[in-house]
Amino acid sequence: MNKESMHIRVGHSPDPDDAFMFHALTTGAIETEGRTYEHVLLDIQTLNEKALAGEYEISAVSIHSYPEIYDEYALMNCGASMGEGYGPMLISHTEMKVDEVANKKIAIPGLGTSAYLALRIALGDVDVEVVPFDEILPAVKSGKYDFGVIIHEGQLTWKKEGVHLVLDLGVWWNEKTGLPLPLGGNVVRRDLGEENCELLSNDVKRSIIHSLENPDAALEFAKSWGRGIDDDTNKKFVGMYVNKRTIDYGEDGRKAIRLFLKEGQKIGMVREDLDVDSIHFVGE
Repeated sequence: MNKESMHIRVGHSPDPDDAFMFHALTTGAIETEGRTYEHVLLDIQTLNEKALAGEYEISAVSIHSYPEIYDEYALMNCGASMGEGYGPMLISHTEMKVDEVANKKIAIPGLGTSAYLALRIALGDVDVEVVPFDEILPAVKSGKYDFGVIIHEGQLTWKKEGVHLVLDLGVWWNEKTGLPLPLGGNVVRRDLGEENCELLSNDVKRSIIHSLENPDAALEFAKSWGRGIDDDTNKKFVGMYVNKRTIDYGEDGRKAIRLFLKEGQKIGMVREDLDVDSIHFVGE
C-alpha cells in the first residue's frame, strides 16, 4: 500500500475519551501527508468482534481481546486506556458486599472486555449476562439486575443515579499489583507492513499530543459523545483516560499489560500459547 495515498479506517468507541484522542485526525488538524482517516464508531465489544475478522486497519480493542488478534494486529505504544487506581466498577441495586455476588447474575459490557477479565480475576467464576454498556447502569438502578459492571462515564455518574458501589476493579488491581489496570489499546494491522504500522502509529500519537496541547476544541468535540454529561464531568472523564500514559504506555504500563494477560492465562481466559513477554509495542 502506497503510504502517500493510504485510506485508513479507524474503529473506536463513541465516547469522550476516544473522540478527544482522535479529534485531530477527524478534523484534519494535523498533516498526514495524503493519508486519510475514516472513523467508524462502534461499542467496544463490537470492535473486539470486528478485529477478529481483521476488518479495520486501526482499531481500539480491549486488552483482554488482544491475544485473540495478536497474529493479525500489532499493539501500538500509544492510545492506552489505563485505570490509574480507578477503573470499571461493580455496582448493585441495593447496598451489598462482594461476598453477596455469588449466585447472582451480573450485567457486563461484553465477554471480550477487559472489565470482564478484571472481574473474573478478582472474583473467580461468576454468573454474567452481556448487556450494552450504556444500558447497564439504568438496568441495575431499575432492579432488573442485582449487579452490573459499568464502564465509560458511568464511573463518574453512578452515585447520583442512586446505585451502590460494590468494588472498583481499578482500585482492587492497583492494591494487588501496584500497577495501573489495562483496559483498552489501539492496534494496527500487521499486513500493512512494519514501516506503515510505525507511520500510522505516529499519526495517532501526534493526534493525541495535539488534543492534549489544544484541549478546548477537543473537549468540546468530545462532549458530544458523552450522553448528556456536563463540561466538568466531560473534562474529568477525558483526563482519566487521555493523558501522558496515552502517549506512551511507559515501562510500568507495558508491565501491567503483560501481568494482566498472564493472570488471564492462569484462569483460562487468555490463550495459553501466547508468549506474553514477547509482545512488541509499535513505536516503543
